Amino acid sequence: MSDLDEMARQVIDANLYMTLGTTDPDRRPRLSPVYFTHAGYRDYYWVSSPDAHHSANIAARPDIAMVIFDSTAAIGEGRAVYVEARAALVADDELAERSAEAFARVAPGAKGFAPQELSGDAKLRLYRARAATRELHIPGRDPQYGSGVDTRRPVSP
Repeated sequence: MSDLDEMARQVIDANLYMTLGTTDPDRRPRLSPVYFTHAGYRDYYWVSSPDAHHSANIAARPDIAMVIFDSTAAIGEGRAVYVEARAALVADDELAERSAEAFARVAPGAKGFAPQELSGDAKLRLYRARAATRELHIPGRDPQYGSGVDTRRPVSP
């Protein structure tokens, strides 16, 4: 694993929310902040209503983008991880396995859902995005990787 891979993992592990980018029917972007968990830096999970605008977008157009970042970082010191992924509602026949993965670790105050809470008449469902690409935002003034201009570098899971 490279230093950049480790930096990306640190960004992902240090944050509770991501910005989820979906596409509206008219091709305009739709951005939504969501609490997330991950499994192996490749699968990203969140719970949402299937009636939510972003959920309807995913059902129709599953290619999404995500950004994970610390909005409290000092100017010029922020790092972010950009993820392109394919997302879907987790099917009922996969719910036990995926719920165990999604809720293996949750932040203090967050709820770890049981599969039966995300199926049947429940108003919430589990969603998963499988990452296709990941890039790390490198600030221009980074002492090791900076070039004077902010850049993105590909990283592995």
